[in-house]
This record gives sequence, structure tokens and C-alpha cells, in this order.
Amino acid sequence: MEMSVGLSNSVKGGAVLKLSFCPLAFSRFNPSPPSSTSKFHFRKKSYSKKLTGRRLISKMTDSEVKAATSDSTAGKMIFQPILEDGVFRFDCSANDREAVYPSLSFINNKSRDVPVMSNKTPSYIPSFECRLGQQIVKLEFPAGTSFYGTGEVSGQLERTGKRVFTWNTDAWGYGPETTSLYQSHPWVLAVLPNGEALGILADTTRRCEIDLRTECRIQFISLPSFPVITFGPFSSPTAVLVSLSHAIGTVLMPPKWSLGYHQCRWSYDSQERVLEISRKFREKGIPCDVIWMDIDYMDGFRCFTFDKERFPDPKSLVKDLHNIGFKAIWMLDPGIKHEEGYFVYDSGSKHDVWIQKADGKPFVGDVWPGPCVFPDFTQSKARAWWTNLVKDFISNGVDGIWNDMNEPAIFKTVTKTMPESNIHRGDHELGGCQNHAHYHNVYGMLMARSTYEGMGLADRRKRPFVLTRAGFIGSQRYAATWTGDNLSNWEHLQMSISMMLQLGLSGQPLSGPDIGGFAGNATPKLFGRWLGFGAMFPFCRGHSETGTIDHEPWSFGKECEEVCRLALKRRYRLIPHIYTLFYMAHTRGTPVATPAFFADPKDPNLRTLESCFLLGPLLVYSSIMPDLGSDKLQPLLPKGIWLSFDFDDSQPDLPALYLQGGYVIPFGPPHQHVGESNPSDDLTLIVALDEHGKAKGSLFEDDGDGYGFTEGEYLLTHYVAELESSVVTVKVSKTEGLWKRPNRCLHIQLLIGEGAMIDAWGNDGEDLQIEMPSEIEVSKLISSSKEHHRLRLESIKHIPDVEDGSGHKGGELSRTPIELANGDWSLKIVPWIGGRIISMVHLPSGEILSMQEKRNPFC
Repeated sequence: MEMSVGLSNSVKGGAVLKLSFCPLAFSRFNPSPPSSTSKFHFRKKSYSKKLTGRRLISKMTDSEVKAATSDSTAGKMIFQPILEDGVFRFDCSANDREAVYPSLSFINNKSRDVPVMSNKTPSYIPSFECRLGQQIVKLEFPAGTSFYGTGEVSGQLERTGKRVFTWNTDAWGYGPETTSLYQSHPWVLAVLPNGEALGILADTTRRCEIDLRTECRIQFISLPSFPVITFGPFSSPTAVLVSLSHAIGTVLMPPKWSLGYHQCRWSYDSQERVLEISRKFREKGIPCDVIWMDIDYMDGFRCFTFDKERFPDPKSLVKDLHNIGFKAIWMLDPGIKHEEGYFVYDSGSKHDVWIQKADGKPFVGDVWPGPCVFPDFTQSKARAWWTNLVKDFISNGVDGIWNDMNEPAIFKTVTKTMPESNIHRGDHELGGCQNHAHYHNVYGMLMARSTYEGMGLADRRKRPFVLTRAGFIGSQRYAATWTGDNLSNWEHLQMSISMMLQLGLSGQPLSGPDIGGFAGNATPKLFGRWLGFGAMFPFCRGHSETGTIDHEPWSFGKECEEVCRLALKRRYRLIPHIYTLFYMAHTRGTPVATPAFFADPKDPNLRTLESCFLLGPLLVYSSIMPDLGSDKLQPLLPKGIWLSFDFDDSQPDLPALYLQGGYVIPFGPPHQHVGESNPSDDLTLIVALDEHGKAKGSLFEDDGDGYGFTEGEYLLTHYVAELESSVVTVKVSKTEGLWKRPNRCLHIQLLIGEGAMIDAWGNDGEDLQIEMPSEIEVSKLISSSKEHHRLRLESIKHIPDVEDGSGHKGGELSRTPIELANGDWSLKIVPWIGGRIISMVHLPSGEILSMQEKRNPFC
């Protein structure tokens, strides 16, 4: 039985509730309802019950309401198989199953809501309790289970002992204990003691607590009703991520140029400065593909405009950049200046696309331009309006778009976002008209979707590239992401590996940090080390804040510059391998970068390694300690054969590279930008045989942009190597796609241990045979390799040790922030630029907490 009840103002929050099997009372963050003059109608599953004022006609007496909102219900959740074998949906009751909102994480909402035929039953069944207006879901696992995922989170890789809250937050200068960052992924990957894995998704857009503080137990807490989806247990963590991708979609296929290095700063303040920086990369022989324009290119921070003095001719600028192999990416924020006569504001007002307050008037909040209104991306008409603005914007020569501040961030309020009582007049299929608390976590994803669709509309021959700060599970369909406003220190360097990996383990493989740190001044060693292994991240961008020293690769002395040059040349050599990984991720849902334990999920010793990661079978092992270079590491390797190699570029500030036995990876020349590459370039295959003398690998090739690959315009080559009678034969075992093989030279590097290798040359597509040397000759080759490596390290000019960069006030103050606290929350503020909030930490409590909107005392 379902009943709609209205509660008077005497009840905290005065919210309008819908009760089903899980009685819904009031949590602390329930927003107030519309006033009696509101014109809005909130909708639930039936989308037919309308709210016309503060109260609905109730079929319950006051005593019944009181009883319903105070009693607890609990038990095992009911389940049904969905999507494919091994995937189950759990609900508190059949009534709750009907009461939930549409899924915004699934590609196809029907695949979550329609059961499939299956004879299987779930291995783990969650229990639930509905108490004090919250649905609490628990899953228990055997001892030795490890937890990962939870999306964009700081701190340790293995998440046992942690608790996070999914509430997208502008979290400048976050720390390892910050509990809400820029994105929300209510998802946990559980790796069982036997190496099998299970994924758990709490499919709610609302603020959700993910509590992993108790060993081997997962607890989700949010407003009812929400389903829980489990994926597995499957044989490996990779199998879980593949299954997840069938639900939430795979990552977009990135244009190949976007896998190069990106240079960014807040801000390169004129088109002359942009060209100066770009040309210097070419002069110094440091590879780079993209330069970014932060908010200062705009006219008074007005989106879709250009400053007439500093960026008078963006088309000419982009033409000059293209001529030297650079792409240009430009920022667009959601805050639109509240100003009549500004064409974007006037157009949006005409189309009635703004988020509104409970009284029906557009919400106005301060951001960079001053008072701003905000598009309601939950409405198809608002998305179409934005899409057309983006389409026109692209005509200026825009190659990519950067969506920032889209949590959405609001200045001059402690919560750093808009009131939860604001109204979104959402599309029926998204959930209908709801308050901001319902749509807050998906606002950034819907903005990224609109931007992505606008770029696609502008030029269907090109793949859109969008970078978004805020997101939700499923955002990878539309945009890459980065880990927000980090700090230039060793703690954030260390966290950047785990943060990139957690996003990948939550369905978003195209991510990376601001290399070198956004706030504060990097030191030469910090920057060199960070770019040294950051050059291996799926998304590779250097970015720094206004008021800091220059953070380009040549800004820290010749020694650091050389490390950066070598690091980026490594990346460009490996782009054929990285691009292949993204093709597999896009078409099959496999991950791109993973923790080391993916090579052996049964080994508990690998599950907490945080200084290394895998790119397919390639293990990247770095030192994250300032006084310890990679040459001094004693790496813990997964079981099996792992053979070290380099590109004759070993350096203590570059990571050590290992290829897993049984695999082949491709690489090419170290071009200065992706546009220099040509299908006829020499192709090199690095080969590491397994204990059976075999190896395999793949190479994907296409135009690097556009969608011809979806119609067969590509070449996917599967290579194999096999040792028989002291001869290793490398050949093509299978090809896919319509492309013909380019006429090119094939170079084989067969690894034999300790960095030593045997070289052989031939033509790609033909069998190539390598005669293995005797054991004595192998020993000599290894000794020679080790000696060459030793001499190289002795000749290196090390990056000098400098304890601190010259004083940037933001970076200095970030070490001693002001902390404000009461019984429910803790807020850290840097008294810089008007009192910048650097973290909002929810203090331990049995309930999800919220903060009432306050004025920032420092503003």
C-alpha cells in the first residue's frame, strides 16, 4: 500500500513524503518544500501525483503518520536477475521496487528495471533497515576481503576503514580525510580472499554515505527508496568492471591527440602568451599536443565570449596553434552572468532554462562573473539550448571544452553550492520535477553530456573531447575527468596514483591529476618526479594556479627539464599501446590503468601497493618518496615473469618499467605531437615470453579521430610469439577491420632479463624469426646491459634538492588552515581570496549530515 502524506510546518523541514514499505521520515538534509505560492509539482514513480501547495490530502491520521515515521523495518532485500548472468537488483520490498526513481547511471533505464531469465541466485544478499528516514543497506563478506572504488576519493587505495559521502563538492586543497570531492560514485569493488570479485552499486543520485569502517562490511545509507545492484562474484576484478560497463556504458573513444601531453595554467592571459608557451615546447623538443585556455580568455568571465583585448582573434590563434601541432581547449562554466544585454543570458531567459527557487523565480548565485543564473540541464530544452551554444562556439576553432565549477560551485556560501530547495523541472524520464538535493550529484554529468552533444553536432567527423570536474557514475560516456584542485606537495603526489586508479575501478578510466599540483609552488624534484610517472597516466596534464611560479617542464632548471623531456618521450613512444587499451576499454569495457594486484588478485600482499600501476601487462613502478629514486627501489612484483626494460633513458626520477611474461606491447617513435605520426612509421614490438615460451599482444590503428572505426575503417592486429627449438617466431595471428596493413619496418625487442634484449628487424605482417643465443651469450648480454645501465646512472645530473618553492601565499596558508567546527561538521578554510574552503569533513555520526546554508565569514 502506498500513501502520499503532507506534513505541516511544525515538522522539521516540512517536506512532502511518499511512504511505501520502507517508511520515509526526515533526515537532516531533507530540503524544505515549495512555499504555498509555488507552481511546482514533484513526481515519483507514477509521475501522476501532483503537489499543488504545502499539503496533500492525507489518508492517514496524525497518529498513523507518527507511527509510520518512527517504526523501523528491516530484513533481507528481495532480488531479481537483471541485465545478464551474475547481475542482481535488490530492493527492500516489491513496493519499494515500484517507488524508486529512474536510473541516471545506467545507459538504458529498462535494463535496471526489467528482469531477465536466470537460474542463478546471488551469493551475497544485502540486509536492510529503514530507520529515521533513511535506508541502510549492509553486505557482509568473508575475512580477507579488500575494498576499492568509491569513485573520486582521496587517501589510501584499499578503502577499509574509510567513509565517504557522495555529494559533489568544490574541494580546493582537499586532504586524505576529505569525505566529499567533486564526483559521486556510489560503488564499491570488493575483492574476495580467493581473488574473485564483486561490484556493488547503490543506484541513487541523492547524498549517500558509503561506510567501510568495519572490516569486511559495506554499508550504504541514503534516502529511501533506492535499489542496490550487484555484479558477480566473477572470476576477476576485470570481469566485474566489464559487467559494470554493460550497465553504465564504456568510456568514450578519445581522439588520439587527447592522449598526448596537455599544458594548462590559470591563466595564460593573452593569445601572445599562449603562442609563446606553445612555441617553446617545440623549440625545446618536449612533446606536447594541447594547450588550455582557462577562464581569463573570456570577456569578464562571460561564457561563450572572448576578451577583445587579450584574445581578439581566437580563430587566428587556433590556426597558428594548429600549424605547429597544437590543439586548443577552452573553458566553459555553468554560471551565466545575470545581465540583460548579454546574449547568453537573454537567450536562456527567453527559453526559460534557468534553475529556479521554490518561489518560481530564477536562482541567482555568485560565481566568477558575479551574480549568475544556471542552466537546468535536467530539462531537454535546456540541454538543447546549451548544445546549440556549444555548436556555434566550436566555429571559433575550438578543439575541446573544459567544464569547470559544475558541482555546481557557488561563492559566498559555506556549502559551496546552491540551496537544496532549488527546483529542477526535470524530464519525465530523468525523474521529473525535483529539488536540487535530488539532482545535485548528476548536474555536472548532465552538463558534460550537453557539451559533448554540442561538439558532436558541430562536426560529426570528429570525436568530442570534454573534460569535466564534476561527475557521476556513468560520466565516462561523455567526458574525461581530473582529480580537481590538488596541492603541490608530496602527499598529493602520493595520492594521485590511488585517485586515478579508484576512478578507473569505478568505471572512469580517462582521468589524471593536475601534475605538479594546482595550488602552491612545486619544487624541481617534486615536479620532475610527478611528471616522471604522471606521463604514464591515462590522462596527462600539467596545471597550476594563478599566483604560483611557472610550472612548465622547463621552469625548474635543466636537470628537471631533461627528466620531463624523457618522461614525455616515453609517453609518446607508448601511445600506440595506450590507444589500443582505450579502444579495448571503449568496445569491451576492460580497464586501462589498474592496481598491481590485478595481475594476481589472490595475493594479499599486492592489494595495498600504491606506488605502481598496470597499463595492461605493463607495470609502472615509481618511488613516491622524495629521498628515494626508482633506482633504489626493491619492488614487490606479482608472481610470474616480469622483465624490466627502458628506452635507454633510465633515470632515478623516472619509474621502472616491467613487462609481464606472456605479452607483447607495441610502441612507436617519440614524436613531438600525435599529428606527426604516420601509419608507415617503424613499429616496434617489445616481447616478454612466459614460462611456456609464448607471448601475445594487440595493436589498434585508425584515423585517430572520427567514427570510421565503427564502420570497419581500422586495423586491429593480434601478434603472437612462440619459442620452438631455440627459435622465437613473431607473427600476425589474426587481423580485424577493413584497413590494409601499412608497408612498414617491424622492429622486435625480445626481453631476456635485467633490461637486456635481443633486437631483430623485418617487415610488418611477415613472420620474423629470432635465433636464441646460448646461455653463455645470454649471460654476457645481461652483464653488458647492467653495466650500461650503471654507467648511465653515474653520468646523470640529478635534480637538485630544494625543500620549498618560493612562497606563494595560497600554498603557504594551506599548511595552516583555519578550522571551524560544531557538533555536526568540520570546515577548513584558507583565508585567501575571500576565505576559500579547502575541505568539508562530515564528523562521525550514525546519520548523514547536512549543513544549513551560512555566509562565509571571510567573504
